[in-house]
Amino acid sequence: MTDTAGVRAQAARVAKWLVDKGHPDDAVVLLAAWAAAGPNDSEGQQLLAEALRIDPSAPVAQMAFERMEGVPGNHAALDAAIARFEPGEVARLDAEMRRPTFRRAQMGFNNNITYHEQVFHVQTEDSGLDAPHIITHLFADGGRVIKSHKRNYDAEVGRPDVAEFVRSLMKAQHLEMCMWLREGRFDPIIAGREVGGIALFTEPPNVDIKKLAKKKAEAAAADQPPPQPSPAVALTPSQAPLAPVRFRLLVLRSLWGGPECYEPHGDQGIIGTTGEISLDGEVFCHPSEAIVSWRSGRLYLEDLEGGNGVFLRIRTPVELELGDQFVVGDQLLMVEKNPTADDGPDPAPTYFYSSPKWPSSFRIVQVFEGGAPGACVVARGDTLQVGSAVGDLVFPDDPLVSAQHCVVEEQAGSVVLTDLASRTGVFVRIHGEQELVHGDELMVGRTRLVVHLPAVAA
Repeated sequence: MTDTAGVRAQAARVAKWLVDKGHPDDAVVLLAAWAAAGPNDSEGQQLLAEALRIDPSAPVAQMAFERMEGVPGNHAALDAAIARFEPGEVARLDAEMRRPTFRRAQMGFNNNITYHEQVFHVQTEDSGLDAPHIITHLFADGGRVIKSHKRNYDAEVGRPDVAEFVRSLMKAQHLEMCMWLREGRFDPIIAGREVGGIALFTEPPNVDIKKLAKKKAEAAAADQPPPQPSPAVALTPSQAPLAPVRFRLLVLRSLWGGPECYEPHGDQGIIGTTGEISLDGEVFCHPSEAIVSWRSGRLYLEDLEGGNGVFLRIRTPVELELGDQFVVGDQLLMVEKNPTADDGPDPAPTYFYSSPKWPSSFRIVQVFEGGAPGACVVARGDTLQVGSAVGDLVFPDDPLVSAQHCVVEEQAGSVVLTDLASRTGVFVRIHGEQELVHGDELMVGRTRLVVHLPAVAA
């Protein structure tokens, strides 16, 4: 006799695992099958509620609802789902989910990318240790493969950390395909002037997606301890030696006046209303917002916390973490996790009335002056675009926001922020210590600064 309650518990666990691995459609089919394959009780209703939360328009979920409520109809797809996810298959998937190591193929990555007003699909799959290779397909026109990337890892199957190695290889290869699409490398193939085909690579993916430092960079910390301010010495101006100028910060934008250039003497300077780089009149700047340090011929910026933060203009796509903040035009935005759904039926059972939902990887929240939340937009699937005329989050009255300014995407399990060649750039708040190079742009409050290293510019 089948333990329906036990299988339903397994089905709920496996469905969550499938969603996390990028297979929401399979999760919906599994949940709908076991919502209908048993009594119409609270457990079945919870499974159906979760299926509808993932995809409110899924036909198999609608069929499950009809069967649970005794509504006649054509439920062939639901019967096929019940046959597919019979108890033995659910138990097998549950065991596969719990395995600490792998022999079979790992779950892959899938996501859609909007490029030049077309939707493309990128899919990365692993063939497992018995046929060790990773393949990534780029789909267009709803299912036509226009380009494939393949890498073998047969030389790595004996590694003790092979599971982690393969996972990281899959992620990098997936991001590689996404970036090459956005860089226009496949434009001749899309236009039909070239044949795509499959490319076999022997070198690892070269993915230029940066992750801004969350703590002091190990390389910087290894150079030498951060210099400490020297004790005050009573010297007259004529006696005091003049330290060299290591760097300059040129003012690109200031709403409060002040100098056109900051030239602190010595190896460090504090950005703040009372520091060596004094942004007098910048009402959004803390007295000690950040410290800029020159060490071993390199320049570093360290956030001192407690203030509104210092933002760095991104040059390449940047990987974000939940809670990270970024600035588009004059808009402060934050990436957040979507809240856990709590919309199951009550004992009646009556479902919570709401706007229709669609699968979504994250949401972006606008932060108003004073900290109050403003607009909130959830990603449609795994993509959210920001602009002044085109996008999911639109700021038509901000003159600093380009028509299509930037895009935030969930790619291979990471949230990636990409500047769409905007006029004024995208700035991400740093935490900890970040190395600066010549030409980097910073934002503190409404003030924008550009890093000038005289030795580089000479």
